[in-house]
Amino acid sequence: MTFRSKTSVSAVLAVTALLAMRPMVASAQGGGSPTVWAEGRFLAPSPYFPQDAVTYDRKVPVGAHVTVVERTGARTTGVGLAVSGLVPNRMYGAHVHTKPCGRAPEDAGPHYQHIKDPHQPSTDPAYANAANEVWLDFTTDVLGRAVAESTHDWGFRRGEARSVVIHDHGTMTDPGEAGTAGARLACLTVPFV
Repeated sequence: MTFRSKTSVSAVLAVTALLAMRPMVASAQGGGSPTVWAEGRFLAPSPYFPQDAVTYDRKVPVGAHVTVVERTGARTTGVGLAVSGLVPNRMYGAHVHTKPCGRAPEDAGPHYQHIKDPHQPSTDPAYANAANEVWLDFTTDVLGRAVAESTHDWGFRRGEARSVVIHDHGTMTDPGEAGTAGARLACLTVPFV
């Protein structure tokens, strides 16, 4: 398995270009490579209607912006994340989860795992790791912006990857806490391929 995580000028430019292309959730076929992206402004949970982008904590302020992009190739899946309007100079964890966002943080289910840990919640580094899950941890700049990217040599199982959750701190890696990143602060529903 391969895994890369990087923040670079080219990643910022690529995500910025995608931000300018679509205002909401979309899926398109182009050049043989399906692309999925979801974008939104975080709102407080509503008892009346579901939201694609929901925040549960002031550490992800109402009105902050998020975009998630998935690119699939013949042998790879890449997921990119761009955020703005968050708390400046702060580290957050972020992961792909198995269910869509809901009114409660736990509604998004556990992390998506390429090889599922038979023991849940998964904190075994053999399963809860950046090669078996999609980790998109990031640190915001002085303006509360950040980008993150993760690439894998596997694809999502149909219907089993449904959201990206932003967590309170960077992802832990030690046995017994591997994959944990604190409270779920916000969530974006994403129609991953």
